[in-house]
Amino acid sequence: MRLLFSMDLKDYDDCERAFVRNSARSIILRGGKVAMIHSLQYDYYKFPGGGIENGEDPVQAMIRETREEAGLVVIESIVRPYGYVHRAQRSDRDRREVFVQDNFYYLCEAEPKTVLQQLDGYEAKEHYTLEWVDPSIAIEKNRNVGECPYNRMMFEREARVLELLLMEGFFA
Repeated sequence: MRLLFSMDLKDYDDCERAFVRNSARSIILRGGKVAMIHSLQYDYYKFPGGGIENGEDPVQAMIRETREEAGLVVIESIVRPYGYVHRAQRSDRDRREVFVQDNFYYLCEAEPKTVLQQLDGYEAKEHYTLEWVDPSIAIEKNRNVGECPYNRMMFEREARVLELLLMEGFFA
């Protein structure tokens, strides 16, 4: 899978250990819009997907997470790798730790009908909502997120992936 870009702050030279948490995310396009999860509590957008469990195949993780978060049922036979984003920085939670994450993105199609979301506690609290959104709206929103507990690199990562998709003509 190709490297889309790297987000490496190189601020971790004195860290004692690494915390690695890779993720897999779906890119599902329909009618010039993209399926995104909108956090109504903090007003940001993210691609459906999430953490890859130990021993789990990234595609299977993406399919599972997309169904849980968005209620979208990915058609496995049509999944294609798009690329990944590498992220490394000193952890926000433990100053002795470097946070390392490869975020794998897959171009997908989903069945027309959705199923019920199966949200984790924090996802339900944030009121995760599936929206078919114009990419420029999601980019603008993510670059202007207000007060929230998350590292802003997450919002910028999603905005930059959307910009790449726009540049490469996926919304034409």
